[in-house]
Amino acid sequence: MSIALIIFATLVGSAATVSGVGKLRRMPQVVETMHAVGVKDNQLPMLAGLELLGAAGLLVGTWLPFIGTLAAIGLTLYFLGAVVAHVRAKAPFSEAIPAFGLMVLALITALLELAR
Repeated sequence: MSIALIIFATLVGSAATVSGVGKLRRMPQVVETMHAVGVKDNQLPMLAGLELLGAAGLLVGTWLPFIGTLAAIGLTLYFLGAVVAHVRAKAPFSEAIPAFGLMVLALITALLELAR
């Protein structure tokens, strides 16, 4: 396992954990952003679960590379969906930057996992 993979997996996993917990705790800023892109309140637990599952998968991927690869690909697709939601909602570009940045980090993590 390379140092770069450890760094990127840690960054993506930490961000996904923070984001997932924010959704579960229904933090006002998170809920406001979710509503702005068309996410309903009853969808928040599922989205949070996907993020937390992805973060856990990256951690398990330390020992089981196949799981880490699947988790990184899953998080890449998750954050791609977030970018698409922002675009569809015609949200300002500045609001989509975090989702886009996390998508890129997750993609790099997936590529590093595949190269392992």
